[in-house]
Amino acid sequence: MVGRNRRYALADSAQQIVGGFLLAGPFVVTEEVWTLAGSMAWFQALGTVAIVFAIGYGALYKADDERDPDREAEVAGVPVRFISLVLVSYLSVVILALAFDAPNTFLAEEYGSGTMPQLFVTLKAVSVGAVFSVVGAATADSVF
Repeated sequence: MVGRNRRYALADSAQQIVGGFLLAGPFVVTEEVWTLAGSMAWFQALGTVAIVFAIGYGALYKADDERDPDREAEVAGVPVRFISLVLVSYLSVVILALAFDAPNTFLAEEYGSGTMPQLFVTLKAVSVGAVFSVVGAATADSVF
């Protein structure tokens, strides 16, 4: 295949991973993100999930006229490239948060360590970080 109109390959996920980690990093270690997550309601967290999906799909298939989701490999009707992008966007934030011990650093005093409230706030913080991670992952996938 020539140019950017090529099929999805494992190298595409590697590019997404680099971009996803690059943009997720600063948000995982920012106290304001964790404080913000603590004040978010469940519907706001779901809103960030919708934003991640919209940004991801738009960046992959609407911003790039040469890429057609109907011509890509699919799982249950969803393009593999898009599935990879969403997984990278969330997992990069989770991995960095756990590697830096962010939940305990930012939440243990208020929510306790290893508690359900801490888990819920962590999930909301991950949803915030994924908004930025998806931008990096999609950009890296589209540019390289």
